[in-house]
Amino acid sequence: MPLKNILTFLISILILCSCKEEVLPKPKAMLRLEYETGDLQPYKTKAYQFEFNKRAVIEKESENSVTLKYPDMKGSIFMSYKPVKGDLNKLLSDAQKLSYEHVVKADNIIEQPYIDENMRVFGMYYEVKGNAASQAQFYLTDSLHHFVTGSLYFYAKPNYDSIYPAAVYLQKDIRQIMETLRWKEE
Repeated sequence: MPLKNILTFLISILILCSCKEEVLPKPKAMLRLEYETGDLQPYKTKAYQFEFNKRAVIEKESENSVTLKYPDMKGSIFMSYKPVKGDLNKLLSDAQKLSYEHVVKADNIIEQPYIDENMRVFGMYYEVKGNAASQAQFYLTDSLHHFVTGSLYFYAKPNYDSIYPAAVYLQKDIRQIMETLRWKEE
């Protein structure tokens, strides 16, 4: 066979083989989780009260702490109360320090101040993005007598993509708690 025929044959084979469609792997499917909006119910302690989602189960840990558990999401909001006894700066510092302990694993921490002058409720909400242990932290105070801190945790290895829908849902519940919190009169 002459060289010209061999080259023509090889080029023809290459052209025919290259005309196949390229096979690409299918992307992994993303699970779409949607949670119903829950009705609100009140919760009262000796020092404060707030409204919370009825989907949560309240567990009173002690006189000054409460846990709102969301069994279907494997998450909880932990809240604790401390009276202010001239140590507001220390309480604020501790709450801020606790929030920023997650900076090692977090991609970003977004601070959102909360102020309700009419009800004398002041605080800060921290949204934690990334594979941190807690996806949200907050504190509330009246600056004189009361101080409440809260944290959102999941009972699962922190994988932000997996827990994101539940984290967003519970972050909305935290904002609801912050907006409805009222201090008991001294």
